Amino acid sequence: MRKVIFLLCLCHAASAVTHSLKYFSTASSGVPNFPEFVVVGLVDEVEIDHYDSNTRRAEPKQDWMNHVTEDDPQYWEGETEISKGNQQAFKVNLELAKQRFNQTGDVHIFQRMYGCEWDDETDEVKGFYQWGYDGEDLISFDLKTETYVAPNQQAVITKHKWDHDKALRAQDKLYFTQICPEYLKKYVNYGRSVLLRTELPSVSLLQKTPSSPVSCHATGFYPDRATLFWRKDGEELHEDVDLGEILPNHDGTFQMSADLKLSSVPPEDWRRYDCVFQLSGVKDLVTRLDKAVIRTNREILIIAAVVVLALVLIAVIGVVIYKKKNAKRPPSPVNNAEVLEELNPGS
Repeated sequence: MRKVIFLLCLCHAASAVTHSLKYFSTASSGVPNFPEFVVVGLVDEVEIDHYDSNTRRAEPKQDWMNHVTEDDPQYWEGETEISKGNQQAFKVNLELAKQRFNQTGDVHIFQRMYGCEWDDETDEVKGFYQWGYDGEDLISFDLKTETYVAPNQQAVITKHKWDHDKALRAQDKLYFTQICPEYLKKYVNYGRSVLLRTELPSVSLLQKTPSSPVSCHATGFYPDRATLFWRKDGEELHEDVDLGEILPNHDGTFQMSADLKLSSVPPEDWRRYDCVFQLSGVKDLVTRLDKAVIRTNREILIIAAVVVLALVLIAVIGVVIYKKKNAKRPPSPVNNAEVLEELNPGS
């Protein structure tokens, strides 16, 4: 687990047919401008619901999550009450953790992450349940052995207590093997038009300078379970290749890059290289290494300059048109300061 920001804990599923349901709960003390308690639910890394100690209510974060009330009209009221109860419990747990670690004051974070993964081809199910304190693993549940694991000495007391509670272990096993997967399948069905969609990227070859590595950049793809790599003579390359992380775009799609060092490759051998983008269920996108299609810093700067110039021209034209229109009509009375004061008393 990672400190403070629970959303950094997100993991990527191993294949395109593996779906996940995860809940992150975070209690904190001493963190400015951050709720004392937050719960976030995610399906396939897409936020589906949210609760925090400021709003004190569970709310859907996707339109398709409103379908849950068709089966359970009181779903959101029930989730709200559960989260309110957890809020009080986490507050107690945070104080208890401080005592066990012999700490007072300052910033402290108490977290829980649990959920399940489901493979819609093999129907295999995996569950996970773990707690953390100040960025360190505290205790987790091993579904295979049906026992709790405490890598931290301060959690050994809790481990022994939970290990001896047969009813608790049976309850956890039931949740992670049956209840959680059932809800996951239901949510995936609700959001299938979004969660199961496939969007192919645009792939470009970029190079800062003639001596820099060539970057194969793919952007605009969905889902994020994709791979990008370089090949030579049809064989995947591992040396002289730097793979970047998958990063989110503002529109919900993703981007990634793979850099290839060519300093020791003669120009006549460039044709032996290509960049391959793979997304499960669709045909591979192959981009051959060709000097003629590589975009350099100079080209990118020229394009940016053209765009900026066009925006400036549009702005100038807009100002001219605005002035002409305003010359033909009197100013709006709302621009009068006294009127604004009446509309905004106390401002």
